[in-house]
Amino acid sequence: MLAAPFILLVRFYQVAISPVLPSACRYSPTCSQYTIEALQIHGLFKGSWLSIKRIVSCNPWGGQGYDPVPEKGCNHKH
Repeated sequence: MLAAPFILLVRFYQVAISPVLPSACRYSPTCSQYTIEALQIHGLFKGSWLSIKRIVSCNPWGGQGYDPVPEKGCNHKH
């Protein structure tokens, strides 16, 4: 699975880095959990694209609230 090393990097971030930073994610699930799920469901390329779009929108002028990873085959406009 091509996405496995990237999932490990995100898990490292969740365990080692995220706990020392102030909570800032405006979404549920968090951007890091969203990234893991997107990579698992959609694979490296589409999962990365969905994750990048989510992270870029996670700011005071972006969105907020519940925003799950779209199901495979679903056209999701984020």
